Amino acid sequence: MVVSGQALIAAVLSLLVSYAAAHGIAKGAKTVTYDGRSLIVNGRRELLFSGSIHYPRSTPEMWPDILQKAKHGGLNLIQTYVFWNIHEPVEGQFNFEGNYDLVKFIKLIGDYGLYATLRIGPFIEAEWNHGGFPYWLREVPDIIFRSYNEPFKYHMEKYSRMIIEMMKEAKLFAPQGGPIILAQIENEYNSIQLAYRELGVQYVQWAGKMAVGLGAGVPWIMCKQKDAPDPVINTCNGRHCGDTFTGPNRPNKPSLWTENWTAQYRVFGDPPSQRAAEDLAFSVARFISKNGTLANYYMYHGGTNFGRTGSSFVTTRYYDEAPLDEYGLQREPKWGHLKDLHSALRLCKKALFTGSPGVEKLGKDKEVRFYEKPGTHICAAFLTNNHSREAATLTFRGEEYFLPPHSISILPDCKTVVYNTQRVVAQHNARNFVKSKIANKNLKWEMSQEPIPVMTDMKILTKSPMELYNFLKDRSDYAWFVTSIELSNYDLPMKKDIIPVLQISNLGHAMLAFVNGNFIGSAHGSNVEKNFVFRKPVKFKAGTNYIALLCMTVGLPNSGAYMEHRYAGIHSVQILGLNTGTLDITNNGWGQQVGVNGEHVKAYTQGGSHRVQWTAAKGKGPAMTWYKTYFDMPEGNDPVILRMTSMAKGMAWVNGKNIGRYWLSYLSPLEKPSQSEYHVPRAWLKPSDNLLVIFEETGGNPEEIEVELVNRDTICSIVTEYHPPHVKSWQRHDSKIRAVVDEVKPKGHLKCPNYKVIVKVDFASFGNPLGACGDFEMGNCTAPNSKKVVEQHCMGKTTCEIPMEAGIFDGNSGACSDITKTLAVQVRCGRKV
Repeated sequence: MVVSGQALIAAVLSLLVSYAAAHGIAKGAKTVTYDGRSLIVNGRRELLFSGSIHYPRSTPEMWPDILQKAKHGGLNLIQTYVFWNIHEPVEGQFNFEGNYDLVKFIKLIGDYGLYATLRIGPFIEAEWNHGGFPYWLREVPDIIFRSYNEPFKYHMEKYSRMIIEMMKEAKLFAPQGGPIILAQIENEYNSIQLAYRELGVQYVQWAGKMAVGLGAGVPWIMCKQKDAPDPVINTCNGRHCGDTFTGPNRPNKPSLWTENWTAQYRVFGDPPSQRAAEDLAFSVARFISKNGTLANYYMYHGGTNFGRTGSSFVTTRYYDEAPLDEYGLQREPKWGHLKDLHSALRLCKKALFTGSPGVEKLGKDKEVRFYEKPGTHICAAFLTNNHSREAATLTFRGEEYFLPPHSISILPDCKTVVYNTQRVVAQHNARNFVKSKIANKNLKWEMSQEPIPVMTDMKILTKSPMELYNFLKDRSDYAWFVTSIELSNYDLPMKKDIIPVLQISNLGHAMLAFVNGNFIGSAHGSNVEKNFVFRKPVKFKAGTNYIALLCMTVGLPNSGAYMEHRYAGIHSVQILGLNTGTLDITNNGWGQQVGVNGEHVKAYTQGGSHRVQWTAAKGKGPAMTWYKTYFDMPEGNDPVILRMTSMAKGMAWVNGKNIGRYWLSYLSPLEKPSQSEYHVPRAWLKPSDNLLVIFEETGGNPEEIEVELVNRDTICSIVTEYHPPHVKSWQRHDSKIRAVVDEVKPKGHLKCPNYKVIVKVDFASFGNPLGACGDFEMGNCTAPNSKKVVEQHCMGKTTCEIPMEAGIFDGNSGACSDITKTLAVQVRCGRKV
């Protein structure tokens, strides 16, 4: 019997499928191993470009768009933490629904053909409340967090095992056909390990062995952990791991970068945080040139700290300066410049994995790193100028290459420059906030005053104020502390120009003070110094005086050793300037209450709002006031925000969902709020009658709050005569780099988002323009027909290219021949009419 080749292959495949089914091997199963060069997935070496995207910081409705943009940006791996405190807020009670649906998020990553890294922690830091630990863990008897401590080890292993088993049950690990190829235990433990001495060393070893024993079937990592136990891989976190990472602690482990910080998270009181796209690109190219094979951007999309999830003083907006901003919009040129970098590095992949490495030092701050396979055309080179201010010309294999300061040129064939980290060919954009016509129409605000309690209202009585963390147990930001004191005329000053002063030493975070029901002031600490001293003059009366203090936490700590021993709240209370001298009332006897009345009755919900009395609001209101209004769904599909500049400090809810803490009165050194816009996910909105409730602590004017739409429809291109052509001009074919366009020249590139078209050219100059996207100015030289040329190439199109050719702009007149020409273009995108 003669069997054809195709029939034989079909028979073998049928046998393999039957064997896999019989032995429980999932379809699409992939083995994940590693050696000193890279991770190896299903026998294939992988060059991994990763991005951190945290599922609780956006909504399930946003996840597909965010993941699609990440993939389009050249990522093939998504990294996320697992957030213990949201999943098990009460011991034994679990929540994996809505934007806490971890399984759904990981499955979606796989649906987009991406890999996943699961950082289970359980300590995650992440500028997340309590570093991800649920508050109840703090109250376990004799517990010491992150130490070789039996109570902590018990709960850590129990939680870790639950998460791993959940992933296994959903078949989400690569050997089961899922996307997860890496898992992480612990997080940056080296930074606190010495505080625990020998117990710290034992803990690291135990944690690594415990994790491996959970049987995930994928490699485990520990970031910033030089003594990570085998087979756990130690990885780097930082901005320049290409130069700061001392390397794996064993020669059989690959160089992996788990956190390349795309900017800096922001706390209330901070100025804007920046990190240039050029510096990010340099850092990744540098790391890959030095044997790195996985680089993760932290964050690629930061998102929003909804509700009370942010840690101490952290803003509601998280890593807005990432390649995808808070709303999931592409921040250019960061998104595009990194996309181009990934394309350039992928052209080098064969050389990186099959070639032998080499280094040529060309002087101080100058070198060439290359990977070459002798006897073949396989070769890739990285030309580096590490001087921060001076450009350089490097000679490599008989050719000269010009490099701007602090830049790397990538040559995937050791000849052709396809990308330079300092030369941004990708487009730029500017973010616009536009007032919604529909949502702001006929807003009617109502107000309800939060009652100021007195001693008789209090059910919890103690001699002195209780410590704040232990009293609140993370159930609310707010705690009332109330006392009363009898003063006689003899106690009070006789002179009118002498007024007693209420002085309160507070260990953090913020406080409002009321005397006899009247608001007398507020004070707060900072992320650097949580404690503060409140001092205000008070006109006490003869008789009974009531002192009510609303103390607040602004998130719990998220880092450092012995987190379980942190504390906050009132330290001492004194009245200065009485005839009888300073009176210490710290131990006067205090009534206490967790939360405010509006929280207890859920005044921020449709049902709860009927449990309080509302009156019409007009202008700026007093401290401790609830406000509500209704608005309709804003037009279009753009992200929605509340502009809150007329308010001071508090919280906001939309349809009963907490969009987070706002704090406009805490100004940065630039005399501006750290955050003025607050994200309202469209998924939380109805077509009409959306309930907006604000709790304002110190006084604000709700009538000036605006519902706005966010877009990045202002796009720009800035290129010079010396920019390299776009990296998409080349491809690898038969181990050679060849051009795939007719003319390999620099061009201006523009592409509107969301299938919009270019409807207006706001600025165009071929000469020496100044400024940045959204704020261009003419220099002293420009081709007079610059705008006309751009309009001819771009108007009415979704995407366009503008040739960087003097003849097109000035007819080869030679005008301004003594300068390097720059083409700067700014256009506006909109819907096609």
